[in-house]
Amino acid sequence: MLADKMEEFEEEYQRVVEDLSDPKVFSDQKKARELSRRHKELEAIVEAFRVLKSYTEDLQAAKAMYLDSSGADREFLREEIDELEAKCRRAEESLELLLLPKDPNDGRNVIVEIRGAEGGEEANLFAKDLADMYLRYADKRGWKVEMLSEDPSDMGGYNSVTLLIKGEDAWRRLKHEGGPHRVQRVPVTESQGRVHTSSATVSVLPEADEVEVDIDPNDLRIDVYRSTGPGGQSVNTTDSAVRITHIPTGLVVAMQDEKSQIQNRAKAMQVLRARLLKMEQDRISEEASQARKSQIGGGGRSEKIRTYNFKENRVTDHRIKLTLYKLDQVLLGELDEIVDALLLDERTRELDEARSQG
Repeated sequence: MLADKMEEFEEEYQRVVEDLSDPKVFSDQKKARELSRRHKELEAIVEAFRVLKSYTEDLQAAKAMYLDSSGADREFLREEIDELEAKCRRAEESLELLLLPKDPNDGRNVIVEIRGAEGGEEANLFAKDLADMYLRYADKRGWKVEMLSEDPSDMGGYNSVTLLIKGEDAWRRLKHEGGPHRVQRVPVTESQGRVHTSSATVSVLPEADEVEVDIDPNDLRIDVYRSTGPGGQSVNTTDSAVRITHIPTGLVVAMQDEKSQIQNRAKAMQVLRARLLKMEQDRISEEASQARKSQIGGGGRSEKIRTYNFKENRVTDHRIKLTLYKLDQVLLGELDEIVDALLLDERTRELDEARSQG
């Protein structure tokens, strides 16, 4: 069964290689990107199967020799067989992982929206801490970041902030960040030194291409108004801020950071497309829909995916019951240990499900 499946992959791999060697393919950039991505996927699968096949053939040969051996040779071959069996198991698991269904958003850029939730100004300050954490993490990963919008709060935090993070593995490594984040610390506004609990919500969206999300202009209500800064202070004297309402869904996106109404409108449409793409993906997949609901939650103190406790220098991811006593490092962008643990948990669950169905 696996051999038949791998033969199909080998044939598809050869077809993709041939297509990519045709210069005409590159006249269609979208098709060229899709072919290149598929080539990368198939190359990894084919190579993994070839490795497994090589180990399996060596194992069979070693077992045949073992039956005819004796003394020291037999002992040596027994060790060789044990080692080859371990290599086969690892190669099989690597191949299984590669054969798991691909996340349709892998390879996409990511739009991250962060908002202060419960806790007043302390929640807004925490939203700023989270935004800085992701900016530092992006820098460490070599990703590019574009600030789509920021709504500063009175004390230097963020009522809300929206980032576009560009990187081939940005979605894969950030998709589990969506949800309510809780902070436990003494706020700067607290005179008695008491620890308060506040929260901020993080939403992670895959960036959508214009061709993927068809938006009827008649479904949009576009309002323009004068941009304002913290405390209602006027930012400029023209109606450059844009608020777009998608009437069928009720989604609202507002942008005011740019001085040009055209630029603000373009950014708002970028975020709107991402939200609509995610809504459609969630509609198609019930599991994805549940994940989306759990991402946002109500932003209440009792709902959380992760807790940041400053007094104990502790960060806890409640989904995988992981606790690290290095909050200071995490806030400096050292997120890989948490992200890797979340990805391992995801792969383990997917493998268990695939095996139970197979």
